[in-house]
Amino acid sequence: MSIVSIEATINAKWAQGHSSYSPGSPEELAIISIELLVKELGTQAAQNFVKQAFERYPSMIETTE
Repeated sequence: MSIVSIEATINAKWAQGHSSYSPGSPEELAIISIELLVKELGTQAAQNFVKQAFERYPSMIETTE
């Protein structure tokens, strides 16, 4: 695995407001992305979207069930 740093400013707007984010790592970017997906799609649809995204990487998914 490699170390990745991110330098970005994300400005998100929706009918009820807006937010600005400055992630510094892939983990922070993922948290922001999930938050925005939940705002946009709702919790269940966001979970399904993330599940579909992970299906692109079958050799990287570990099953804990």
